[in-house]
Amino acid sequence: MPARAATSDSALPTIDPLAAERAHLDSSRAALRRMREETEALDLRDVGATAVANETAQHLIAKRIAALADHAGSPLFFGRVDGRFADGVEGVEPVEVTGDPNKTVEAFWIGRRHVHDELGDPMVVDWRAPLSRAFYRANRAEPLGVELRRRFGWTGGELTAFEDEHLTDPEEADTASGILAAEIERPRVGPMRDIVATIQPEQDEIVRSDLVHTLCVQGAPGTGKTAVGLHRVAWLLYAYRDRLARTGTLVVGPNRSFLAYIQQVLPALGEVEVGQTTVEELVTRTSKVRIRALDEAVSGTVKGDARMARVLRRAVWAGLREPQESLVVVRDSRTWRLAVYEIEELLTALRTRDVRYGAARDMLRQRLAHALLTKMEERGESPDDRVQDAVARSRPVKAAVDAMWPAVDPLKLVFRLLGDADFLAACADGILTAEEQAAIVWSKPPRGAASARWTLADAVLVDETADLLYRTSGYGHVVIDEAQDLSPMQCRAVGRRCSTGSATVLGDIAQGTTPWATPGWDETLHHLGHEGARVEELTRGFRVPLQILEFASRLLPLIAPGLAPASSVRQAASSLDLRAVEADELAERSVAAAVELLAHEGSIGLICADERVPTIAEALRAADIPARVLGEDDGPEDARISVVPASLAKGLEFDYVAVAEPAEIVEAEAQGLRRLYVVLTRAVSGLTVVHARPLPPALTPPTPA
Repeated sequence: MPARAATSDSALPTIDPLAAERAHLDSSRAALRRMREETEALDLRDVGATAVANETAQHLIAKRIAALADHAGSPLFFGRVDGRFADGVEGVEPVEVTGDPNKTVEAFWIGRRHVHDELGDPMVVDWRAPLSRAFYRANRAEPLGVELRRRFGWTGGELTAFEDEHLTDPEEADTASGILAAEIERPRVGPMRDIVATIQPEQDEIVRSDLVHTLCVQGAPGTGKTAVGLHRVAWLLYAYRDRLARTGTLVVGPNRSFLAYIQQVLPALGEVEVGQTTVEELVTRTSKVRIRALDEAVSGTVKGDARMARVLRRAVWAGLREPQESLVVVRDSRTWRLAVYEIEELLTALRTRDVRYGAARDMLRQRLAHALLTKMEERGESPDDRVQDAVARSRPVKAAVDAMWPAVDPLKLVFRLLGDADFLAACADGILTAEEQAAIVWSKPPRGAASARWTLADAVLVDETADLLYRTSGYGHVVIDEAQDLSPMQCRAVGRRCSTGSATVLGDIAQGTTPWATPGWDETLHHLGHEGARVEELTRGFRVPLQILEFASRLLPLIAPGLAPASSVRQAASSLDLRAVEADELAERSVAAAVELLAHEGSIGLICADERVPTIAEALRAADIPARVLGEDDGPEDARISVVPASLAKGLEFDYVAVAEPAEIVEAEAQGLRRLYVVLTRAVSGLTVVHARPLPPALTPPTPA
């Protein structure tokens, strides 16, 4: 029988609630163990008609076994709801838990995965199930059928406490949840964790958004936008499993450090087959470009402009030629001829259709062959499809197609475009100015494509060219994080991967740090091909203390005047520490600040301008302090201190952060103030700022007289 809430009938013996919950935990773990054992006992070696079918079945079973693992350090459930639910749960009859036989209340435990007893009744309900919505969204104004909401406190894997809210009791004071606050503030060492126990109502609404709709989330620092996006993927895979199993799901992040940070979230939620990649990996996978250089601000901005798509289209189609002579094909001692005007009609028909260049080239061969077969039929012959294919592959037809509709290699075409100023001028006439053309053309063209110092923007151009030839395959759903930093052309590259599906677009306009960062979400959604998507704004922070957010938000009037400062549910009076030091002791004092933070539990990020990273890393080594350098795989993986180049800080969070010399971070790039805003909002418990030079004026408002 499924475990239920204990009866409150006064005639029954009193039961220790915590002991009852622990008993339910033991029973649930036993049930989960039985489910896993039953799955492991399945023999599917010969269930399919083919070896491929058998292999697929075995793969599905292996996934199911992995999903049924009971991780000792993770709570099997984190909450419970007791109430009268209109829909209930399929197969579950209401259970009386009061002394009044006319009143029935159902009780359900909410956890990371579904667990059922031998009869199939739920002992733990998946957090993604419709019923779980009530756990996250119920309140006193709208209880959604919930009479009691119970949250559980855990230490390690042991249930140690619980906290109740009686949502229908007008006498109960409306106080904040201590267990919820403790879970939100719990130190986090290592990769990002899931937030299923702490999802807030506004976050849950985003998580459960329908698959058919693209959603854009503008999220201030600490509002959990990345976690919300990942949990939305997990929910979509629960609600639309069959559809997404066919079309696939992809998460696109800004860099590998970021993906390493989030990589455990989805597997922890039971989703192990969601692809995770960067824009660079996405486009180089198809273009075969080897990126060997960084884009300069001016050239990268021009190459990333959406107008480059028009330039590339012209370049691709520039090679078309009108037929110069008739097409003659000899077959079985007979000669068949297509006149020039007949070929021109076929070319015109293809050019006026909305067909990609490479696909149209393939169609031209078949259309020429079909026209010749029509002539054969008019002469009394009966050619079939095999004859048409043979004619299409014949040397005269191939030669004619090559002359009129030459093959295009995406890499070679972009190489020519960037290396031949005259060709670029012809293709960009009326689209790019002369100054813009000069900014992107190579002053000294490389000898060949293999030796070119390709950049990410170049690889995106190659990817766009490839899509002009043949349609890029896509996914059913794509999550794009830190989307504010994508150029229009990068947006197009990602958008091609979800042109027939939906997307979750995550970011913060104030954290746009590339020279081509978007001015607003309407523009980004336009280039992604998802205009009209719903834009949701998250402004309530949960992890970053208000004192840190208020300090960083002093920069908002300069970097994002239209955005409201984020609020926070957390207050920590001692969370901000500003330290002025002498210039010659900056590295030493920055390291000392990070070492002081080791007295606290949790992860520590020592963030500085990229050029200062070697100095900071050397100072740590000299002090014999274990640390790892992000982006370089340098240092022990379990080191609590991470040296973080400012350019890699976006999307990461640490329990404590020490920032070395903000002025250097600001001066390192055109969007330096935005980069500093990112850096200052990476701490979730404490921020120490060490500086030898004056802080930016916005961070030091005049003292009131």
